[in-house]
Amino acid sequence: MFEAIAESFDKGGPLMYAILVILILALAVIVEKSIYLYHTANANKDDFVKVLKKHLLAGNLQQAIKFASAATFPLAKIIHAGLLKAKESDAAVQAAMDEAALKEIPKIEARTPYLALIGNISVLTGLLGAVVGLIRAFSAVSKADPASKATQLAEGIAEAMYNTAFGIGTAVFAVIVFAFLQAKTQQLEDDINEATVSVLNLVTENRDKFFTKGDKRRVNRDTDEED
Repeated sequence: MFEAIAESFDKGGPLMYAILVILILALAVIVEKSIYLYHTANANKDDFVKVLKKHLLAGNLQQAIKFASAATFPLAKIIHAGLLKAKESDAAVQAAMDEAALKEIPKIEARTPYLALIGNISVLTGLLGAVVGLIRAFSAVSKADPASKATQLAEGIAEAMYNTAFGIGTAVFAVIVFAFLQAKTQQLEDDINEATVSVLNLVTENRDKFFTKGDKRRVNRDTDEED
């Protein structure tokens, strides 16, 4: 099998190397994004929110902050930013999470769209190789002696077909993986949106529990001074 692929690659002409470079770029993006999306950024949203809910319902804001800060995935970083503002207003919590999301979500989305671009470039490169192969074939036939015309024509057409096949094959591979990575990206973003709303509601409903007696006296004193 590999010998047949190597032989076909050799017969495809110089543009086959361009398609090979495109395939290597696609593989590099796929490996990097797969590691990030399925390992670094991946999280069990339900379990994460469940632990936070336990701490927040008990009024243990510091434990919730400590738990969120210990995790490294984007969802935890966004929630952690909001929890740091939990004793302030809902607007402050939402603004902090929005700001963190503006930093983390682009990391989730980064480079995945390159696969769609790589797929298009691969198809176009394959078609270019096909055209070049056909041009070479007809050019060679026009100058060849009658005995070798059929052979040279067949070689030129084969070169064109090999370029087309490898280009389209690389494109199909890149686009299929792009679909999976894009679906994972969307799932992570949906988890972030759902979790941030859940945590904001928990903070709103349990904010009074986060204040110690000293905090409450200080708040009351500040309110009296403003009056």
